[in-house]
Amino acid sequence: MGIHTYFYSLNDLERIIRCPGRFKLQEHSVSAHSWKVVQYAKTLADIEESHGVTVDWKKLYEITSSHDYGEIFIGDIKTPVKHYSLELRAMLQQVEEGMVAHFIDEHIPEEFQAIFRRQLREGKDDSVEGRILEVADKMDQIYEAFAELQLGNTEKEFITMYRNALIKIKGIKLHCVDYFLQHILPDIVREGSRSPVDIEKITNEALSS
Repeated sequence: MGIHTYFYSLNDLERIIRCPGRFKLQEHSVSAHSWKVVQYAKTLADIEESHGVTVDWKKLYEITSSHDYGEIFIGDIKTPVKHYSLELRAMLQQVEEGMVAHFIDEHIPEEFQAIFRRQLREGKDDSVEGRILEVADKMDQIYEAFAELQLGNTEKEFITMYRNALIKIKGIKLHCVDYFLQHILPDIVREGSRSPVDIEKITNEALSS
């Protein structure tokens, strides 16, 4: 019981593999994904601050490091399924949030419950920090898909993952998105020129959609 239960439960995130049910040349756990999202978000936030934007770093670290904790209870559901409809997505989020809330009520000491509810909430919103989380999360999808395509994985889901994540990123209004599109994405495309899949074509199609 107590916070020990929360700390011990983090081991489960190491055993939940992303993109379940698909052939992958490199597997990534949810915990590894969360760590990378934090790293992306730090740099993205630095870019925002360089343009005079105020960033709540405490909030940013809380929501980026814990944004997928609820997958301990429901696992990583395939993206096409998860986003099949707004209704289904809302239902899955409701289940996940309900199970997180139950876990907090059941295991976290009362004096810390409000803190855990804030830290383990869905962090993607219209705030600067929420939008940075969204970009960082989608960036990791791009890099995971890119790595598979580079290695010659012909699973169409990774092409879809790359394309959809890029489309989502380009629609978010942030200075760091402009920087990503102008300075980081071209490096990805150049590096992908030796890929068996035409990454430049996929990228251009996503940017023009």
